[in-house]
Amino acid sequence: MSVTRLKTISETRSCIAAARERGLTVGLVPTMGALHEGHGALVRKAREENGYVVVSIFVNPIQFDRPEDLEKYPRDLDSDIAHCERLGADAVFAPDTAEMYPTQLLTSVAVAGISTRLEGEFRPGHFRGVATVVAKLFNIVPADRAYFGEKDAQQLAVIQKMVADLDCPVSIVPVATVREPDGLAMSSRNRRLTPEQRRIAPLLYQALCEAERLIQTGSSSAAEIKEIAIKVLTQNPAIRIEYLEVVDPATFQAVNTFSRGVVVAAAVWLGQVRLIDNVKV
Repeated sequence: MSVTRLKTISETRSCIAAARERGLTVGLVPTMGALHEGHGALVRKAREENGYVVVSIFVNPIQFDRPEDLEKYPRDLDSDIAHCERLGADAVFAPDTAEMYPTQLLTSVAVAGISTRLEGEFRPGHFRGVATVVAKLFNIVPADRAYFGEKDAQQLAVIQKMVADLDCPVSIVPVATVREPDGLAMSSRNRRLTPEQRRIAPLLYQALCEAERLIQTGSSSAAEIKEIAIKVLTQNPAIRIEYLEVVDPATFQAVNTFSRGVVVAAAVWLGQVRLIDNVKV
């Protein structure tokens, strides 16, 4: 059966209502397109757990802090829809900007605290845009479960907090990061790397793995962990470090010492391409 293509909010709600009438649970996979195997893991998990699976594809303009980044974001809707069909999704909701934001947007969702650190510090307004569009998607596609990748760990924490605070009737399902054979986390931005940058990019994961090794062998000093992980990254001068921090997994507040689980999160630049990654230890 071919995937159902949905462009409007009204037809999407009708589609979900029909699935509900058939007694089906609904899984939602929010994406911005440029689908890869990381998204594939989300869709497959949703397929395992639900009777009806919707993938949303929308490049959300209000979460971009740099206009050039929005302009360069890869778009190939036909290819993405074909990918969703191969993965067994039932429907793709792919609205245009006018459908999602038909008038000036005067209402937004902001998750204080978590949203102001790391990604929030370096990308002002980013998480407000993410939380707002995800809240809209939860209203348009009233799903039982929604699926988010752990690769964007801070985004996941923001969404989890929003859902808890606002009593959104949806379960958030985290899905483990999918990596290339050399460890690079799969990302739509990877396709913008030059061959030389692509060769260098796995150093990001190697640095995080070194941090993980230190923690697992007994280090509880964030300063020591950061110093050694940064040495891995600075092996290559093409890498520009934006941040590398050891943080609490719920609040993303930096920690100095710790006795329980943490996230080591980093963002780096290779030329004009920004890469983020993390490990939970």
